[in-house]
Amino acid sequence: MKKVILSADGDRVAYLVPDSVAEHLEEHCLKFCDDWLRNSPNAEKYRVKIGEETGVCYTEADFIEYLNAYVFPDCKSRMLKNLGQISLRNLPVEYRDCPYFNF
Repeated sequence: MKKVILSADGDRVAYLVPDSVAEHLEEHCLKFCDDWLRNSPNAEKYRVKIGEETGVCYTEADFIEYLNAYVFPDCKSRMLKNLGQISLRNLPVEYRDCPYFNF
């Protein structure tokens, strides 16, 4: 398990995730938001109507829920610490080298 930093235009949050997620974070995040959210029947609760269009509404916590339920059910990711609305330059030392993704 490795540390990552995730956010959705809000607080930056440190999570512990399976090694392969940390090592390929962008790939996993993009698969979640560009494929799974739009195509999986299990993602219906994230779909919202915006006028005539259908969009999606989610946070980084929803990504963690997806990892735990559908991708790595035997290796659960978990939140370590909400770091708040802090710039990447000001992250605590223990998180400075962690992979980062903003949804």
